[in-house]
Amino acid sequence: MSETGLRERKKRRMYEVVSEVAVGLFLEKGFDAVSVAEVAAAAEISKPTLFRYFPAKEDLVLYRIADHEEEAARVVAGDASPLGALRRHFLDGLERCDPVTGLNDDPRVLAFHTLLYGTPALAARVYAYQERSEAALAEALGGGLEARLAAGQIIAVRRILALDNWRRIAEGERVADVRADAVAAAERAFGQLAVGLPHLA
Repeated sequence: MSETGLRERKKRRMYEVVSEVAVGLFLEKGFDAVSVAEVAAAAEISKPTLFRYFPAKEDLVLYRIADHEEEAARVVAGDASPLGALRRHFLDGLERCDPVTGLNDDPRVLAFHTLLYGTPALAARVYAYQERSEAALAEALGGGLEARLAAGQIIAVRRILALDNWRRIAEGERVADVRADAVAAAERAFGQLAVGLPHLA
C-alpha cells in the first residue's frame, strides 16, 4: 500500500476511534455534561489534535452518519428513474433493518438516535446535514430551482418515514410488528412523490 493510502487509513481510523469514544461518553453522561477536554483525554489525544479532526463538539456525533449525507445523490446517479431508485433503496433498507430507515431495535442504535434527536444542539446540526443532503441530491437531479424543490420533498419524505419508524420502536414496539406498516407507508409516500414529480418517476 502506498504511503498516501496508509496515511488515509490512519486518518480514517483516528476519526472512528475518537468518535466512538465521544459517543460512548455522551451516552453515559449526556452530551452537555461532557467537555471536549474530557473526550480528548479519554481518546488519549490533545485537545488541539481533536479539533483538527472535529472542528465542533457536535461533529463527534455527526461523524457516525456522515457517510449517508450524499447517499440519495449516489443512489440516483445515472438512473433513468430517480424516484424508482430511491424507493427501491429505502425498501431494501427496511428489509435489512438499516438504522437510517429507523427500523432497527438494536439497543445501541436506539440509544444513539435518542442522543441525536433528544439533544437540541445535535438536532439543529442534523438539519444542516439534511440541507447538504438536499443540495447534493438537487445537483444529481440536474440543478436549478425545480431540482431543489424535488430534492427537498424527497429528503423530507425519507426523514419523516425514518422518524416515524424510530419513534414507534423507541416506544416499545417490535421491528416485526412495525415492518409491514413501514413498508406500506414508504410505498404510499413514494407513490405520492411520483404523482407530484412525474418527470422523476
